[in-house]
Amino acid sequence: MIKEVIVVEGKDDTVAIKRAVEADTIETGGSAIGPAVLRRIELAQERRGVIIFTDPDHAGERIRKIVAARVPGCKHAFLTLADATRAGDIGVENASPEAIRAALERVRSEAPEEESLIDWEDLIDAGLIVHPQAAARRRYMGELLGIGYCNGKQFHKRLRIFRITPQEFAAALSQLEDKGV
Repeated sequence: MIKEVIVVEGKDDTVAIKRAVEADTIETGGSAIGPAVLRRIELAQERRGVIIFTDPDHAGERIRKIVAARVPGCKHAFLTLADATRAGDIGVENASPEAIRAALERVRSEAPEEESLIDWEDLIDAGLIVHPQAAARRRYMGELLGIGYCNGKQFHKRLRIFRITPQEFAAALSQLEDKGV
């Protein structure tokens, strides 16, 4: 049984989570999260902790930001786009139980706002911003680091809040370079 309550978007996501692990969920009902749902998530965070596990798409990222802003200290689980896509549809409900378990094993905790260990110049040097293949490179790095895909500014923020070390960054960058991305 997973101690934390997992925040998902809808009923199909809850079904997929329960196929993979024994856990309780809170469903946001989509990106129009109401105050009552946010209060339930706050209570869950106080009593058991929360893991935000939303779809790797724009709506899922919007929900993740809303919940994380309102409920500090949440943990985050990320699926790769490939693991969450079936027949052109993107969602947690499409992921295999194995992919869901793997994402939950790589859960990341937020850290207090601090100085970044990896600066903006490191992202430029790594070709993660201001590079013709920057988006593809960030997508692959996000998968390797377990922090999901996002734009350059958000990627830099996630490196900071999830305390990605220069060693983790360098190891993932080496894998990216070996893959030829």
